[in-house]
Amino acid sequence: MTVTQNTKTESPKREGGEKENLWSSILNDVQNHGNTKLPSCKQILVLGDNESGKTTMVAKLQGVEDPKKGWGLEYAYIDVRDDYRDDNTRLSVWILDGDAGHNDLLKFALNDETFPHTLIVLTVTMTSPWGILDQLRHWASVLADHIDKLKLDVDARQARRQHLVKTWQEYIEPGDELDPASPMKRSSRNLGESEFDGDYEDGGPLPEGTLTSNLGLDVVVVVTKTDFIQNLEKEHDYRDEHLDFMQQHIRRFCLQYGAALFYTSAKEDKNCDLLYKYLTHRIYGFPFRTPALVVEKDAVFIPAGWDNMKKISILYENMHTCKPDDYYTDIIAQPVTRKTVSRETEILADDEQAFLTKQQQILLAGGGLALPGTRSGESPMRTPVLAKGSSRSPATPGIQSSPKKLDGSKVVSSPGSEGVLANFFNSLLHKKTGASPGNPPSLASPKPGIPEPTPDKATMRSDAAAELDRLSRGRKSGGGDGGVDFNASDC
Repeated sequence: MTVTQNTKTESPKREGGEKENLWSSILNDVQNHGNTKLPSCKQILVLGDNESGKTTMVAKLQGVEDPKKGWGLEYAYIDVRDDYRDDNTRLSVWILDGDAGHNDLLKFALNDETFPHTLIVLTVTMTSPWGILDQLRHWASVLADHIDKLKLDVDARQARRQHLVKTWQEYIEPGDELDPASPMKRSSRNLGESEFDGDYEDGGPLPEGTLTSNLGLDVVVVVTKTDFIQNLEKEHDYRDEHLDFMQQHIRRFCLQYGAALFYTSAKEDKNCDLLYKYLTHRIYGFPFRTPALVVEKDAVFIPAGWDNMKKISILYENMHTCKPDDYYTDIIAQPVTRKTVSRETEILADDEQAFLTKQQQILLAGGGLALPGTRSGESPMRTPVLAKGSSRSPATPGIQSSPKKLDGSKVVSSPGSEGVLANFFNSLLHKKTGASPGNPPSLASPKPGIPEPTPDKATMRSDAAAELDRLSRGRKSGGGDGGVDFNASDC
């Protein structure tokens, strides 16, 4: 009886105590977490070369259609809303200019106070795949150098490093958290309270090549403009093995810094919404249920903690003309492009004496005879000065003389100096007969009341022979430029 009574009296006390402890824990949890608002101190720092799509990516996260580029250190913000808590906040975004001269501005975005609340986004673009790896290494080096200059508390920095290690070790594939027997589920490892020594012994070893460069910051690598892959395949003959070669190098870099990887295209809206959800998941702890995506070559997504060298080695199977350890730019080489620059042809004027020498050679090659009334050495195309009384009009410059009739029967087409000489003698012959140039004597119009003279052919021939003989003698004795000066009055 006594035992039974004691049992009955102690049981209500025990049950009441357990209920009190349960309600106390629920109330404490609600008090500590239920009314907690979204923090307003969180921020994203975007690093990358110019034209790598930084501004466009941030505008896509903001929901802005018309992004405006700035310079130096840009500031923007993303409106974040938590529907579960019915709360919203602003996520600050800093965008650093790709020019190395602006690296000193990092101190305004990443300093001792903002270090624990910052997530890093490294951007590269598929429009220049040959520079992806060098750009990632460059900006990671810039970031590491800047962090080393900060006066951070040693314990705080080690705690951030341990947080990244724990993220990798406790990662669970979405959907596997409900299945305890899933081979993808990783049991939580107690990292202990000891200081992080870099060997990860407290939480067990990390996979090969993972977090060998632990900056203590969450890092996300974003490859932008992946729609350009189609141009690479058409214009530069890129094949699947080239894309796999690039991807495995990028994933190995992400392993080294514990980074997630996104292939995005703002033009085709690929992975942009997924990137927003993942960023809010990593920064605010929002639920995230999307597994890794490695099927589509232009929409790859690999969350931090999922990847390892064994999974990366699957890409090696498709490489036939290259090896995974080949130097990156030896396989993904920058094409040689030659830009056609349209320039006006520069014309250089000849020296004055050289020009005159050329003109003299042209005159000599053309016969070297000067026209009547011209000085020695003048161009034969110059308008001739005719004798008084000649009814012939000067020839139009640049137009070849029409055929002329000599002796009323023969037609002579003499270009150049020979034609000029023929016209000259033709005018002499018709001057004596009273005919106009270019017409036979029989067609000359006589004056009214005056009988038509009968030409003496023998006299005309003798005069012409005498004139030719005189010209030939003058040419032999002239010398110099090979021309003979005479006037119409000499005839």
